Amino acid sequence: MSRIIFCLLLVSTINFSVSAFATTHFSLNGRIVDEDNHALAGVVVAVNSVNAVTNEQGRFSLNAATNDIYQLKFTKDGYFQAIQTFSHFELAESGEITDISLVKKAPKRVMLAFGGDVMMGRRFYQPYFGDAVLIHPDNKLDNSKAIVQHIKPYMSLADYAAVNLETQIADEKPAERAPKSVTFYSEPEILSALTWAGIDYVSLGNNHTYDYMDSGLHSTLAFLEKSELGYSGAGIDEKSALKAHTETIKNTDFAMLGYVGWEGSANPTQTANDQHGGAAYGSMKNMLSSVSAEVDQNKVTIVQYHGSQEYANSPTGVTEQRLKSSLDAGAALAIAHHPHVTQGLELYNNKLIAYSMGNFIFDQNFSATQHSFILYVWLDDGKFHRAEIVPVYVKGYKPTPATGMHRFTVMKRLTELSRQRNTLITPSGGHGIIQASHHLSSEQLTPPSRKVTLAVDLVNNEKVIPLYQLPWHKTISAVELPDNNVSYRLGTNLINGSDFESFTTFNSPERVWLFERKAASLNNFGASGQRSLNIKLSAGQPSTFGMQSFRRVYKASSAMTVKAKFNVQAPVKINFYWQGRKNRQKLFDAFDNSPKHLIGSAGLMAKQAWQNVELDFNSPRIGYRSYRVIAEIVLQSGSKSTIDIDDFALVEWQSAFSKNAQPNFYNTLSYQAAYLGIDQPVSAPIMIQH
Repeated sequence: MSRIIFCLLLVSTINFSVSAFATTHFSLNGRIVDEDNHALAGVVVAVNSVNAVTNEQGRFSLNAATNDIYQLKFTKDGYFQAIQTFSHFELAESGEITDISLVKKAPKRVMLAFGGDVMMGRRFYQPYFGDAVLIHPDNKLDNSKAIVQHIKPYMSLADYAAVNLETQIADEKPAERAPKSVTFYSEPEILSALTWAGIDYVSLGNNHTYDYMDSGLHSTLAFLEKSELGYSGAGIDEKSALKAHTETIKNTDFAMLGYVGWEGSANPTQTANDQHGGAAYGSMKNMLSSVSAEVDQNKVTIVQYHGSQEYANSPTGVTEQRLKSSLDAGAALAIAHHPHVTQGLELYNNKLIAYSMGNFIFDQNFSATQHSFILYVWLDDGKFHRAEIVPVYVKGYKPTPATGMHRFTVMKRLTELSRQRNTLITPSGGHGIIQASHHLSSEQLTPPSRKVTLAVDLVNNEKVIPLYQLPWHKTISAVELPDNNVSYRLGTNLINGSDFESFTTFNSPERVWLFERKAASLNNFGASGQRSLNIKLSAGQPSTFGMQSFRRVYKASSAMTVKAKFNVQAPVKINFYWQGRKNRQKLFDAFDNSPKHLIGSAGLMAKQAWQNVELDFNSPRIGYRSYRVIAEIVLQSGSKSTIDIDDFALVEWQSAFSKNAQPNFYNTLSYQAAYLGIDQPVSAPIMIQH
């Protein structure tokens, strides 16, 4: 069996650990601190109905029943309550998590929470691939609440919570449709569900607020008026669209403004003017004038902006300048969205910018869009105090706390993209924090270098090694190989949930995998963890397994490796293919008719051990908008058998092979490496420095 062991060479304090003391319980031990890293005594720690209280050293110990997921709640008088969620797998494997810090309450300290793009239409009612329906016509409210049940505890903590409502609201599809390829509407129950989940305000300043033109806009505004939600960013004319929503929170007056960054090429435009309604147009002139008007009235002004390019790693220059100019004009905070993927955060003149929140409640079924976050921001009388990042995995269209490899993916991306903007994200348990610049210690600004050992059992001659157990907040600074003739490269994984550890968590089935549902079951063991997938095989009936959806975001003509581990009870032949969707091709035409291109084949004999398969190929060059990888499994002898599958990854290499100890991070994704590849097996440990 292949295994990877990570151990720090330099001594570091273990502040939070978990160890199995019996088959049915875990012993949880941890340390809670304040923002200055001083121990907090008297913190009540609750997990799955079991409580403990921290001692004078800030430490606690409790026994919890073994479960797939552990949600820890931290409560202390005079401090904001906190929640963090971990999987059994990541606690059992890592054995340590950094200290969890709590934020002290203050007279005018306000805690805000933000989520990204939200809708509950389209595939929530009519999913693809025979997946389960999430909202049934006869139970819309309860079903809508079930979609947000796992983020309700997080949003409810805040004094005020906001999302971007990227849909019109109507109880039936409006008749008048804007001349565009994609339009959204959601039924009114979404508003009640958002309120139930702790949301207080929605921004309407986006490119789907006018999808069904004036009829849809009037319907949306009417339903919002009947709801408990505040809103701004759209209206029946330009003046009303640019009007702020105002709110008094802890004796402080706030103004919420929302904008869309472009007018749209259709006639009528998606933005409001004297002839028709729509979204507030976020031109530089409009933003500066409306922000200044609220600031002049001594309101703490929050800007939400919908712009930049979809699926990009960084904001456009237009977006960046408009947001920074708004802060220069007096806005306290800027939150942006539209790319459907996350982008970095920046502490600009000690004011925070979130350049893209990504999706929050959405039905996009390709994996690039399924990692996002909740952003907590604490303001002291309008001044930035602290931010906290809660990683989120949009699992089966439902927002859930990200654990394991999903946590790593979210936090690694945000940490590295923010670092490029001189903004430091440091860990607090499984979350990330951004502190006001004057609170940063010298060690945080220039952390000491550490080395990590990768000890790899090379029974399978593996050359593609996952890095998910490395600390997400550390950048790889050097790779030391045991042989001078060996080269390495760094890559990212294009498939979510490759290790199957989160396959059944949060009552939300994965929708990323293609396989026969009736012929599959989840194992309580794995090649690298505690879960793998078992598929029944029959002679003469090849079984297909792989990516259910096409990967929308990829780099053309990149070096790729498809990697998986199999445990077989009878000989099988596995053929790996890539299948593409061309630029103008309809989705289901691509599923049904696009040719499958053979990557390679692997013949596996029956063996009581996991067998590793790694096949190299190149991603499509031009003419394709997306592609997927699938495996065809053919039973070679016998009438029936089964196969276990684990660690099925599609690695996109972000750097070429190199012998240089220091990685050449010439593109953004190299910093986000989740895999290390070597060009030949090694028999001694690999050293990674960060």
